[in-house]
Amino acid sequence: MNDRDVADYLLANPEFFSQHAELLAAVRLANPHGKSAISLQERQMDMLREKNKLLERRLAELLRYGHENDSIAAKFNRWTTRVIAQRDAHALPRTVAQGLMEVFDVPQAALRLWDLADTYRDAEFARHVGEEVRLFANGLDAPYCGANAGFEAAQWLAAGEYASAAAPSEAGESSAAQSVALLALRDPRSTALAERAGESDGAAPAPAFGLLVMGSPDPRRFHEGMATDFLIQIGVLASAALSRLLAR
Repeated sequence: MNDRDVADYLLANPEFFSQHAELLAAVRLANPHGKSAISLQERQMDMLREKNKLLERRLAELLRYGHENDSIAAKFNRWTTRVIAQRDAHALPRTVAQGLMEVFDVPQAALRLWDLADTYRDAEFARHVGEEVRLFANGLDAPYCGANAGFEAAQWLAAGEYASAAAPSEAGESSAAQSVALLALRDPRSTALAERAGESDGAAPAPAFGLLVMGSPDPRRFHEGMATDFLIQIGVLASAALSRLLAR
């Protein structure tokens, strides 16, 4: 009989140690924490304690994530309230971008919009955007988070269009954005039409009418593996609010 036979027998006969309880104390095992031998019962208790520690760490991690999500959700509600309450259409882009910096402690934020109504075409947020940026925004079906790889849009951040007292220490480290988050802005009505068309013929997403950029001198602030659920919601709400500026 080899080790495998013994293990198979014990697995097939779980009542063995109930019938031979004295073996639990008599069997001596190597102590993983020292040189002395311990009983089978003591070894089982050690294993249970290690398992409980692992479960406690996982629970603490889940609680931490829960608290972080609660905090982000509260900030998202504050930012949303600011955007909805802004009645001046000309001031709306500033409210969107500056609100992100002040509420979410984002060091830098900027945006550009195109295909706007004539009323807004001379505004700062409607300044000329190159064709490459438009094509990039059109192809951005999810937020980009990661290193600033020389994006043309990241240059808007250096212009300092929106000033904020948020995160002064982080913003003071350097004026150049090392990490960025890029969100395409799409008209919700056009998006809904594209989604309905896509059900039948696989149509592409609606074209973007703008690009929202957030940046930080901290290369870890926006990273490739970060969760984007709230960024997606920010993009959706910003798109819905700013679509009122579009030409019809």
